[in-house]
Amino acid sequence: MKTPKRLIPLLEDGLIDEVLRPLMSGKEASVYVVRCGDDVRCAKVYKDAEKRSFKKAALYQEGRKVRNSRRARAMEKGSRFGRKETEETWQNAEVDALYRLAATGVRVPEPYGCFDGVLLMELVTDDEGRVAPRLNDVGMSAEQAREDHLMVMEYVKRMLCAGLVHGDLSEFNVLVDDYGPVIIDLPQAVDAAANNNARAMLERDVDNMTRYYAQYAEELMETRYAAEMWHLFEAGDLTLETELTGLVEEDTHSADVDSVMAEIQQILRDEEKRRERLKAGMEGED
Repeated sequence: MKTPKRLIPLLEDGLIDEVLRPLMSGKEASVYVVRCGDDVRCAKVYKDAEKRSFKKAALYQEGRKVRNSRRARAMEKGSRFGRKETEETWQNAEVDALYRLAATGVRVPEPYGCFDGVLLMELVTDDEGRVAPRLNDVGMSAEQAREDHLMVMEYVKRMLCAGLVHGDLSEFNVLVDDYGPVIIDLPQAVDAAANNNARAMLERDVDNMTRYYAQYAEELMETRYAAEMWHLFEAGDLTLETELTGLVEEDTHSADVDSVMAEIQQILRDEEKRRERLKAGMEGED
């Protein structure tokens, strides 16, 4: 095959020794199987911004911190330099997320570094060396669906403990090897505390995964992991040791609207009396 242009510098620098074959092409990148010495890995080549079809990227980039103030200003202005910095931030987000999530026990491909828009990382395979399939291409029993769904919910919880929400989690962004699910595709991962869309994205991630596994175990549709996780996260009570139940206590106390309105009216009456006293005092001075 013809060597992709973006991979030539990595070949010249000895970071990879051979491009074996293309693996897949997605909305933000193309992935190739490469050889690095005796190891077979994959190289994820990010597409340029104008060629990406990832919708509403700005929603995902909200809250991402840029330490260098000059870079931050350039990115806000959208100058040529700023656009270049925005691209690097987008590309580096995935490798940063991979390191952070691996440190919290989430199964993700091992990263080996990002070089000029190319992410080198582990090629996830089965015990026989075949590329692991996507979850979308895997069938399973009801028992396996319950087990894997619980495992994915644990991974989502651990992501949130690391301050991240995947943002695009679905059966197309999960691989399955002999040991279970592996989370992939993280360039759009959002800062859970700084992004106003984080809760909605968490709910969507959980709903996507739950609907998929519920094809095999329909009772999973009754779980409410997203609400449970977010409630604990907001309260500062979500930890790696938290045991999720998938249940959330409903607030059975309806709002007492009459009492609230009565309290508001009393406040207004007190304010009116205060103003009358103040007015009377000023007239008395005259």
